[in-house]
Amino acid sequence: MLQVSRKFEYGLHAVTYLATKGSGRVVTVKEMADLIGFSPEFLSKAMQCLKKAGIVASVQGVKGGYRLGMPPEEITVARIGVAIEGNPHLTRCVIKPDSCEIAGHCNYRGYMRNLQNRIQDLMASTTIADLIREYEPSIPVSQ
Repeated sequence: MLQVSRKFEYGLHAVTYLATKGSGRVVTVKEMADLIGFSPEFLSKAMQCLKKAGIVASVQGVKGGYRLGMPPEEITVARIGVAIEGNPHLTRCVIKPDSCEIAGHCNYRGYMRNLQNRIQDLMASTTIADLIREYEPSIPVSQ
């Protein structure tokens, strides 16, 4: 069945965590990993992808770590997914139709494309601020 990668999951949790810590607050990977319960090494890899995409910014030095690189209202779940995994695809035929041996007579290709589009639309219309407001309403979203 469908499952998101651990790296994407780590990135989503990390960005959400940063968004609850207040504007500009720098948080170390160790702090995030300890509080969220993730491997610091694996979380570091996700953070590098997020940094490259401008979703988070790194701060060097003794008090270094990561902070949000943009407001939580501008960070969509889709943006995090693309930063970490690249463009999403449920089936190989969506990306490379000639890679599938039954692409020419598949009755379900349109359904799979529709399913992928719906998932992408949901991810693109959900911001980190939305997630926090819906699932952690007692925690304020940083501005």
